[in-house]
Amino acid sequence: MMTETWRFIDSGNRSPAYNMALDEALLNWHSQGKIPPTIRFYGWNPATLSIGYFQKVEKEINMEAVQQYGLGFVRRPTGGRGVLHDKELTYSVIVSEDHPDMPATVTEAYRVISEGILEGFKIVGLDAYFAIPRSEEEKTALKNPRSAVCFDAPSWYELVVEGRKVAGSAQTRQKGVILQHGSIILEIDEDKLFDLFKYSSERVRERMQKNFKNKAVAINALREEPLSLQEASAAFRQGFERGLNIHLEQYELTDEEEAFVQELAKERYEQDSWNYRR
Repeated sequence: MMTETWRFIDSGNRSPAYNMALDEALLNWHSQGKIPPTIRFYGWNPATLSIGYFQKVEKEINMEAVQQYGLGFVRRPTGGRGVLHDKELTYSVIVSEDHPDMPATVTEAYRVISEGILEGFKIVGLDAYFAIPRSEEEKTALKNPRSAVCFDAPSWYELVVEGRKVAGSAQTRQKGVILQHGSIILEIDEDKLFDLFKYSSERVRERMQKNFKNKAVAINALREEPLSLQEASAAFRQGFERGLNIHLEQYELTDEEEAFVQELAKERYEQDSWNYRR
């Protein structure tokens, strides 16, 4: 079977607005046939709370805490719930909906793309597997999440180790292109994470935070030797190549592409009208 060559971009630690702008730009360029399918790895400077496209800031987010911690803040173009991007490897995958290896349904495409992450976990020595909600109760809970925190529960085909979620992803489809991006968590500061959301009472927060420990875990809590960001990047790059049967070719943005992303970041993702609009 022929191995297809995809583009690979490692953009390092960038601002929240830049990160979302580059993901959107890649989606647009791919829809216009300007670039091949692309996988991108990135980090965040400063550490950032990103929220899902449909989340309501006023109702769900404690912006005072976001500012006190000196965090960045951005609304993603994808759905899902709030994610604290701190000690993690963030990835995005941009590929056409009509790519021969992409199933038509969102959940099945999610599974195919996430094979790359699954292989990455195997490379770092963790026995990960896909979460598949079985009971009607679990399926209903996915449609009506009680928590604004992304890592509170695994969705369809989310990656799980020892019953706890180790990676969270979100997907959007626009202009015939799939954009899936997500977090591969190396370490979690649970207190900081839970400070960033609003709760109906302190008791509710305590209960949710206690439950969280049983539902989510970071890679370095599962390994004897901590994994560095560089090691994670190398492992998951290899994982995507294996899981998707592709070859990844390193790419640097041209000056023109870079200028386009910077402009998009300024015009959309730095704007309060985008970030706070719901």
